[in-house]
Amino acid sequence: MFELFFTPGPSALYFTAEEHIKTALKKGVCSTSHRGQQFKDIYKECQQNLRKLMDIPEDYHILITSSANEAWERIIENCVEKESYHVSMGAFSQRFAKIATQLGRTAHELVVEDGTVPNFDAIDVPESAEIITLCLNESACGTSFPLETINALREKYPNKLIAIDGVSGVPVVPIDFRNIDTLYFSVQKAFGLPAGLGIWIVNNRCLEKAEKMAAEGNTIGSYHRLPDMVEKAQVFQTAETPNILGIYTLAKVASDMLEKGILAIRREIDYKSAILNQVIEAHPQLHHFVEKEKYRSKTVKVIRCDFESNLLIDHLKQKKIHVGTGYGGYKKEQIRIANFPTHSKEQTEMLVDLIEAFKF
Repeated sequence: MFELFFTPGPSALYFTAEEHIKTALKKGVCSTSHRGQQFKDIYKECQQNLRKLMDIPEDYHILITSSANEAWERIIENCVEKESYHVSMGAFSQRFAKIATQLGRTAHELVVEDGTVPNFDAIDVPESAEIITLCLNESACGTSFPLETINALREKYPNKLIAIDGVSGVPVVPIDFRNIDTLYFSVQKAFGLPAGLGIWIVNNRCLEKAEKMAAEGNTIGSYHRLPDMVEKAQVFQTAETPNILGIYTLAKVASDMLEKGILAIRREIDYKSAILNQVIEAHPQLHHFVEKEKYRSKTVKVIRCDFESNLLIDHLKQKKIHVGTGYGGYKKEQIRIANFPTHSKEQTEMLVDLIEAFKF
């Protein structure tokens, strides 16, 4: 039986990715020059397809990084001179605040209990903070940040930059880019690609902030200074030799998703999320870690077990199905299940049946 990966990242490859990788090898993509026309065409196609798939406005720049983790550092270096504000809902969102501190900025942080999302009124951003950072989908604990709260924050703080961690959320969650300034993601989760590629989307407000900081003598990085990255991207180039195979495969998978239709993809996510919710709620020994339904992620289900979680994980592994452990200190008591566009309804139904039948 073919191994199925419901791990929350790296996760299963998008079902067309293998053929695209084979084609890339045949076409010499892995050996092409990143200064040549073939690469420019690849980068251009990737930009165009992501722009259509995610409804990214034309005046937002689509840049290449090594990972979403790198984007944390680039955003702080280029967009924050002194102070930042971070809404931390779990291990991944807390790292953004830590990086800001490591880079010498003052990081104001609202830390909420794992598995919860702050009310809008609890988000009190100091006047001195230059940016607000939010995690769209905290895959460490399975919480989802409400889109209406993002929109309300833009209205309340129109002069502050808003940065969104879109990892494991996009392209499933429909972001209104006009209400944010920058968003970043890695490809090994909801896009179903091998790890090693990040996408950083920025608007001109971010670019202007970086240019202003540089003009005033602030250090905004080296080869990944935002103004230089934007200048290169406008002619479909990067500052360094990038993950060309990853960019090529992302361009093709984004095209496949466009052909299927983003609404169809989101409907399938809703269905699979619903049946996963049902089996969790019906099983006497399993429970949602995120208690409030409105805050539960549709793409990463975090389940609290009444037994050591490795018992269910190992049981599924014997069936050639892989799910994730709990993150950090939750490793022994939780499992995490990805619900990404590559996971078919039939695969998810089979997983649900196996979970339903498991009793310890």
